[in-house]
Amino acid sequence: MSEPAVLYEKSDGIAVVTMNRPEARNAINPEMLCRLADAWQDINDDVNVRVGILTGAGDKAFCAGADLNKLVRMMQGLRPPETEYDERLKNDVSIIYKGLLRNFYVSKPLISAVRGFCVAGGTEILTTTDIRIAGDDARFGLAEVKWSLFPMGGSTVRLPRQISYCNAMEILLTGEQVSAADALRMGLINKVVPPEQVMPEARRYAHIINEAGPLAVQAVKRSVVEGLLLPADKALELEMEIGIPVSMSEDCREGTKAFGEKRKPVFKGR
Repeated sequence: MSEPAVLYEKSDGIAVVTMNRPEARNAINPEMLCRLADAWQDINDDVNVRVGILTGAGDKAFCAGADLNKLVRMMQGLRPPETEYDERLKNDVSIIYKGLLRNFYVSKPLISAVRGFCVAGGTEILTTTDIRIAGDDARFGLAEVKWSLFPMGGSTVRLPRQISYCNAMEILLTGEQVSAADALRMGLINKVVPPEQVMPEARRYAHIINEAGPLAVQAVKRSVVEGLLLPADKALELEMEIGIPVSMSEDCREGTKAFGEKRKPVFKGR
């Protein structure tokens, strides 16, 4: 029996989501989309999960985009559904966008751990994550225009908000790949490390976030994400609306008490 297209593991507050088709450079097929969608929902629903890590199996690719034969041809009606996941997508195309996080909000922080190719849909899903660690072997890009395709995972909206306009347009309009060093210079990723250090570094960040107050962490993410879509004055109003309940929480009282007592706080998420 073959392994699932996505591996999902949870331990000590950290969920690890692994795109698991290394023989196809972790290309996105119907099963992967469905399983990703289920993983994101579980991360939101499980109060014990405080942070997620997204990575790709093997050392060749984080994700090389959509499997054109398995996914695109089926969605274009050029091949009939063959599996339960094909049928699920056929009956609910919103799963595509949920799996890619195009229009589904994950309330917990997400960390990307990237090795090898992170192109097309790989780069698109990368832009939905909050902290991004890449090996010096990583390559990024959106080659859709080269094949008269449109990057419909949200990149035309997110990239210009995350990096400079000219760098975003270079990636979107040329379809050329950029190195990890160039991606770091552009601000697309946080850090470049040797390939074997990618997951340890991602886990280091995850453990730091996991030990912070979960109410505060999730509120900060929500304020930033929602505030980016608002004028500054409205974003400041939203910040107060989101921040005041955190400041009145039991966790906040525990945090200030632990600070005064010079001990590690014990947060309960309330």
